[in-house]
Amino acid sequence: MAEPAAGPARDRDWLATAVEEARQGLAEGGVPIGAALYAADGTLLGRGHNRRVQDGDPSAHAETAAFRAAGRQRGYGGTTMVTTLSPCWYCSGLVRQFGISRVVVGEARTFHGGHDWLAAHGVEVVLLDDDGCAAMMRRFVAERPELWREDIGE
Repeated sequence: MAEPAAGPARDRDWLATAVEEARQGLAEGGVPIGAALYAADGTLLGRGHNRRVQDGDPSAHAETAAFRAAGRQRGYGGTTMVTTLSPCWYCSGLVRQFGISRVVVGEARTFHGGHDWLAAHGVEVVLLDDDGCAAMMRRFVAERPELWREDIGE
């Protein structure tokens, strides 16, 4: 099957990869946030999900997992980080530090992270406002409020 052309259809297709990761994280007893890093040509470089609980590692956020799974790249210009939830300050810093060009956000209703800051600093931000991502996070927050508060540093 051909890769969708650049635009909303492609972004939603890429979000599906991040959603799969989020669901895997939830099934493992973790926080349901997933991410994927794509090259400018549409190649999937890496994917991952929040593993803070599973690994006992407070830095194991979804975006970090996807970035690490991508391995060393010569540069990150032109890449797109796709995430099911607005990136926190830690993950927003990763995007800026390494010059990731675009961030596609599944939803920011549950948590409004650093995506406005990224946009103000030249990163293209696409907010999809996906109902499925929002519903998954709302359920999680209702069922595991203590874990959610821990994850966002409250």
